[in-house]
Amino acid sequence: MKPPLRQAPYFSSPHLRLQRWLTAALVLTAVIADASASARADNYPAKTITIIAPASPGGVTDMLARLLARRFIADWGAQAIVENKPGANNQVAAEYVARQPGDGYTLFIGPETTFIVNPALYAHLAYDPVKDFTPIADLVSINHALALNPSVPANNVKELIALGKAKPGQLNYGDYGVGSSGHLNMEMFKAVTGLNIVAVHYKGATPALEDVMAGHIQMMFISTGSAMPQAKAGTVKIVGLGAEKRMALLPDVPAIAETVPGFTAVSWFGLFGPARLPPDVVAKINAEVRAIFADPKVRQDFLDAQYFEPIVGSSGELAERIRSEEPKWRRLIRDAHITVE
Repeated sequence: MKPPLRQAPYFSSPHLRLQRWLTAALVLTAVIADASASARADNYPAKTITIIAPASPGGVTDMLARLLARRFIADWGAQAIVENKPGANNQVAAEYVARQPGDGYTLFIGPETTFIVNPALYAHLAYDPVKDFTPIADLVSINHALALNPSVPANNVKELIALGKAKPGQLNYGDYGVGSSGHLNMEMFKAVTGLNIVAVHYKGATPALEDVMAGHIQMMFISTGSAMPQAKAGTVKIVGLGAEKRMALLPDVPAIAETVPGFTAVSWFGLFGPARLPPDVVAKINAEVRAIFADPKVRQDFLDAQYFEPIVGSSGELAERIRSEEPKWRRLIRDAHITVE
């Protein structure tokens, strides 16, 4: 009788030895990666954070960037600076950020136009609005006011629509450049009401508002915070706001949607980093942003003072906002034949 065959030890097979080694290596790699990620978040920030604002000092993106920089310094003991890179409807700043390493030390205050308007407005962009950025957190939304010169014989949206239909092509509106929020919001208003109001493009909101006040043009969409001082002074009148419903801070000012159902004129701003920003760093920055905007003093002294509404959420919610809103503006730009030279 032959002795029973002895089974070869598990490690005697080169293939099995390799397989076991690879499994162990993968487990070790995962452990090291988790430890590295934890250490990276714990050590962040370890050097100066640069926050890029795509507009000149004094604008909304600049104010938001400086608020975050101050709080990063105070809360984290970090060094944080703001760099202003205006130009080309936010393209100068966006292209710069897109080329930076995804390590959390270059952040970007991104207006919605950077991500949902420019891709439809420009045939060639030097950045990819999806692939080149990491969404971190929504920041604020700004409701736009429909501001008229006081001499315009319309005191509400219904009367303005009637006036526009009675005088097609005879009313003018100002904006702050092709593709700006002031331009696109009015073009959307025209599209849903059937009005023919002629655009006058300005190099900024301030000169356009000055011409509304002077009566050289009849109206414009402008941020509520910019319109309210003039409305209180009686140099313009606000017939409606672009919010979904009346603002708690301005309960006596109707929403345009009360007359034109579904219409909104809202800009929003988010915080972004370059592509491949580590998830743990994203989570840490997001948590800090949430804490900043939950601070009652920030709400009273900054948000309410500017008529900003906080919309801070998760990075995923910011990504979804971009995905869901982009088709709306692409259609408008196409149907209104809006182009840049």
